[in-house]
Amino acid sequence: MRSLVLLFMMAVKTRVARSKLLKPGTARLVATGFLVCGILLGIFDAPAYADRILSRARFFGKITDFQFHRSFLAIPYRLGLDIQGGAHLLYQADLGAIPSGERAASMDAVRDVVERRVNLFGVAEPLVRVEKSGGDWRLSVELAGVKDISSAIKLIGETPYLEFKEERSPDERDTILEGQKKGEYPMEDPYFIPTKLTGRSIKKAEVIFDPTTYKPEIGLELTGEGAQLFSEITKKNIGKRLAIYLDGAPISAPVVQQEITGGKAQITGAFTPEEAKALVGRLNSGALPVPIKLIAQETVGASLGEESLARSVYAGMIGFAAVAIFMILWYRLPGMVAVAALLLYAAIMLAVCKLIPVTLSVAGIAGFILSIGMAVDANILIFERMKEEMRAGKTLEEAIREGFGRAWTSIRDSNASSLITAAILYWFGASIVRGFALTLAIGVLVSMFSAISVTRTLLLAIMIRPLQRVRFLFLSGIAK
Repeated sequence: MRSLVLLFMMAVKTRVARSKLLKPGTARLVATGFLVCGILLGIFDAPAYADRILSRARFFGKITDFQFHRSFLAIPYRLGLDIQGGAHLLYQADLGAIPSGERAASMDAVRDVVERRVNLFGVAEPLVRVEKSGGDWRLSVELAGVKDISSAIKLIGETPYLEFKEERSPDERDTILEGQKKGEYPMEDPYFIPTKLTGRSIKKAEVIFDPTTYKPEIGLELTGEGAQLFSEITKKNIGKRLAIYLDGAPISAPVVQQEITGGKAQITGAFTPEEAKALVGRLNSGALPVPIKLIAQETVGASLGEESLARSVYAGMIGFAAVAIFMILWYRLPGMVAVAALLLYAAIMLAVCKLIPVTLSVAGIAGFILSIGMAVDANILIFERMKEEMRAGKTLEEAIREGFGRAWTSIRDSNASSLITAAILYWFGASIVRGFALTLAIGVLVSMFSAISVTRTLLLAIMIRPLQRVRFLFLSGIAK
């Protein structure tokens, strides 16, 4: 979003007001270039439809064997969950034990762990985002193409939260137990207290077997920081129990015999070989640095998504057709030029959405359609200015120059306000609002190019003298 604003600021610096106009011959050459670019962008945007047109063009002969949708042009659009269908899961993170300055980094670590876990199970292009609302930290997971929400939850799995706890002193333990009898400390563990050593200190996990009993155990290799912390914990707890908790439940509480250095640890318990292997896989894919809880889940069926896409595209086509009819009836020849510029604008927008790529949700498509209206608004400002200059007796070339120059300030200011609004929505809005804001911002920038550069070039390319012969084509209104 920052790069989009920077691009806009660069565009503002362009001298539009009194810039030298292209000669008609040069303008026609540039307009031809726009036409070629529009055709190429159309093929890139919809290669399957280009293949249909090409297959019906018999005069191409053997060239019809070439298929655009099987070439490098076949880059798919990234469709949002509300269009493609899938599952949306929302998790609440418990950051009570994390210092406020480390919470953002901890949530980033949680996001990375969940992404690795989802990728491990082969979900295509999962969308995992950290969201903050007030003092609450949440993790939003969108899994496109997953039809059954129970399978989506299973894909993420009960991600293990591993923590090491040291034994409380007898006085502290007795105080908590007595308080719990009176209704105090209801959620407090009277026997163990958490340490800073958690699953995020694990570098590697593997299945090992006890040489005496041959029972499976979990061998842990800690990170450098984790090894140092583990050494300090075992040193001060010699002769005491050090409990290992997994997902809030104790699985082992051995007595520390001596300080343990070297960054190695073991988890013993009643594991079957299959359970030990599964736990190792979960730990290696990432042990959560903080616990998370599923608080909301939603499923969007593929049929509902296809219906949303069809309705959105249909609404966009109807809106574009209505705008085109109005522009042609009211502004005549400039209106036809504006429609051509809008077609190129749409082709550029779709190409940008493919290349970035922009996730096309229903809200994003709404932002795209809204930006079409803003592009038309820029053309209307320009054409009205041109009409005033022509009525003042100026030549067509002078009217084009003055019309674009004097309308530029209004176009710049309105688009600047739209970009500021889009930036605010993008940085502070929810995910669905961010999709709308992003497509709106991109659309505003592209519409500035289409309204200023493309429309002006096309008008110069079709400029006819003397003006008296074509006055009807350049004045507005349905009736003369």
